[in-house]
Amino acid sequence: MKVSEMFARCLENENTEYIFGIPGEENIDLMDALLDCGMRFITTRHEQGAAFMADVYGRLTGRPAVCLATLGPGATNLITGFADANMDSAPIVGVAGQGASTRMHKESHQILDLVNLFKPISKYSIGIRSPEVVPEIVRKAFYVAASERPGGSFIDLPENIAKMDAVGEPLEIEEVTAPEASDESVQAAADLLAQAKFPLVLAGNGIVRGSACDALMDFVDQLHLPVAHTFMAKGCVPFSHEHSLGTIGLQASDYIACGIERADVVICVGYDIVEYHPRLWNKDADKKIIHIAALQPEIDAHYIPSCNVLGDIRSSLTRITERAASKRSVVGEMKQDLSTGTLRQYLLDEFAAYAEDKSFPLKPQKIIWDLRQALEPDDIVISDVGAHKMWMARMYQAERPNTCLISNGFASMGIGLPGAVAAKLVHPERTVLTVSGDAGFMMNSQEIETALRIKTPIIVLIWTDSEYGLITWHQMKAFGRKSHTEFTNPDFVKYAESFGAKGYRIQAADELVPTIRQAIKDDTVVVIDCPVDYSVNMEFTERMGKLVCPI
Repeated sequence: MKVSEMFARCLENENTEYIFGIPGEENIDLMDALLDCGMRFITTRHEQGAAFMADVYGRLTGRPAVCLATLGPGATNLITGFADANMDSAPIVGVAGQGASTRMHKESHQILDLVNLFKPISKYSIGIRSPEVVPEIVRKAFYVAASERPGGSFIDLPENIAKMDAVGEPLEIEEVTAPEASDESVQAAADLLAQAKFPLVLAGNGIVRGSACDALMDFVDQLHLPVAHTFMAKGCVPFSHEHSLGTIGLQASDYIACGIERADVVICVGYDIVEYHPRLWNKDADKKIIHIAALQPEIDAHYIPSCNVLGDIRSSLTRITERAASKRSVVGEMKQDLSTGTLRQYLLDEFAAYAEDKSFPLKPQKIIWDLRQALEPDDIVISDVGAHKMWMARMYQAERPNTCLISNGFASMGIGLPGAVAAKLVHPERTVLTVSGDAGFMMNSQEIETALRIKTPIIVLIWTDSEYGLITWHQMKAFGRKSHTEFTNPDFVKYAESFGAKGYRIQAADELVPTIRQAIKDDTVVVIDCPVDYSVNMEFTERMGKLVCPI
């Protein structure tokens, strides 16, 4: 057995379901070995697409998928999607072929020091330099990638070592359970919560990773706590829930920010500071913070917890609820406070304001309202990055966790279409739709062919404005004029049809809902070109800048 065959067996031993990537000369032995394994190889049209697919797969399942490239430019093309997964705490294993170890010490064709290139954007980066280490390296790569906080592991495999005789066997996988938080920390959190006059929950990505949404629901229900969530925790508490204040993280004055401004105790559950920096919601560093998470928080001057509850999040929430719920007098006072209802009503009114808007091109608020009407609660939306991301993060009303996925920490354009392909592989029974700007769509539009070839019907809803709209937004705020953000687009309908997909163009405000519903029935790859009117961007900025908190 060759090292390449042993490597493939080790990947299979990790219960790897999918490998996304592109074959090359330096991974040729591994590609051949994969033919004799049970894993499914998804040939993509660009390595960045492969990495984004593995990124979204990891985020939805909590298990690493593999993205595979050859050496040099193949490996560097993985970097953006790989870094996105690592910063957004999605488990991912990147693998690249490498030139022979006999030429890695000198300048040589397509040779780069990939291990050091990936090291700053990964939890673990290593090269295989002898046959006997393969089982240990692969086992460690998957263990580290999936451990809290999840992220990226990278392995390079030189072509000459791949051909050598293998040594050893795949290592046994040991189940790892999260430790329980200390009794002292649980009691301290319950006591601090009982003393709070205006407590507020800030839910982060760790809630979703830790499958703790049901425990959070019980926590906020029994203690009558208002809850805001980050972009990556959308749906952990349904937006329809009476205590939900929606999404925070727009780095602007907002009704939700008003709630945090009033709060004297902020209960941060599964929150990572990369999701929404605490200097934006605790600028004076004067709030008492209860940190409930699996790990210690990042050191930050604006995030110094009064209490750290470190361990399994589900268990921690349940134990704190049991102890704090007995403090009924304080809870009763909190329940009577009208601030949550006031803030929530402002949000509800804003969301519904454009429900009947007939203007064309469509306003962002109208598109999102129609999108919510056309999709079921369990359907999945992948938001690409651009001006539309700001609107989706703020206004899309998620009812379930992992039904609105947003690239947050790294915020990389181009994730939408390949991410949707991965989401459909994970959940073939659900409708999967990506909301993309015209700029982000064109960055990985080649993966339409991949989606058609592997028969993953997805819907691509393009918000078309023929410019880098988010950058224009920032330029107008900063300078009152825009600079070099405009471009032209192909005919998106014909472009989709050239691949063999279906294409539709929205030409009136009342066409979007029926078009999405038709796209669902089409059961293939569908591209919808929807012109958007972003003139409301600056209106929103000005209105939020003048906001006076209603509490």
